[in-house]
Amino acid sequence: MFKYCSLYSGSSGNSFFVQSDTTNLIIDAGVSLKKIDTALEKININGENINAILVTHDHIDHTKSIASLSKKYNIPVYANKKTWSAIPNIATKIPDNLKKIFNISETFSIGDIKILPFHTPHDAADPCGFNLYNSNKKISIATDIGYISEELLNYLKDSSGILLESNYDPEILKYSSYPYVLKQRILSNTGHLSNLSAAKTLVKLYNSGLEKALLVHLSKENNFPELVYQTIKNETLNCKNLSFDIAPRDNPSDFFEVV
Repeated sequence: MFKYCSLYSGSSGNSFFVQSDTTNLIIDAGVSLKKIDTALEKININGENINAILVTHDHIDHTKSIASLSKKYNIPVYANKKTWSAIPNIATKIPDNLKKIFNISETFSIGDIKILPFHTPHDAADPCGFNLYNSNKKISIATDIGYISEELLNYLKDSSGILLESNYDPEILKYSSYPYVLKQRILSNTGHLSNLSAAKTLVKLYNSGLEKALLVHLSKENNFPELVYQTIKNETLNCKNLSFDIAPRDNPSDFFEVV
């Protein structure tokens, strides 16, 4: 068994879950502890059975409750050194024995899941995504991405499953109430990934074996789930065996299992 889902997804807070036969991982905890507990209950997981929390980057919509979640269930938290340095108010609330440091591009293991962190282009201290390996299968988590570089694409290739950002539609963003500076940040190479860029990425990954995709981190103001779905569907017409879904904002998604 090797499967994944979103617990919460969007600009207001993100948290994802990956499970193998013996290991349960939470990636990011950007909503309240109460909400995390509620989501775990909905997917029939006890917080005491979480083996680790992985952190992609320091922004609050990914780190809000990592300290309270860690302390409540005695869960180790894994982040890179620059990310820890960027969240001192959170880091000081986590016991030292539960604070773990990984190096990007260096593999480590938690239980029966092997983990390879990789750089992502985003305006955070040292943002990253993760390749997760189990039983010759690979799941990738790639969110908060300004653009898909060749290096990043190479990390995502050969994934059987992926959680991939699909944050905004350029036309909606253009006419939104966001201030100009924020619009430029989102559109930049260290901002977020558009629906079309996400769709084109899925097509490339399908050719290297992608089977299942969960689109995450939709902007509440600059996107609609229906628009993401239609954009992905239009671009992946020739990807006959690709399954995809859009992560809900305030509830767990269905599980995707790679076999």
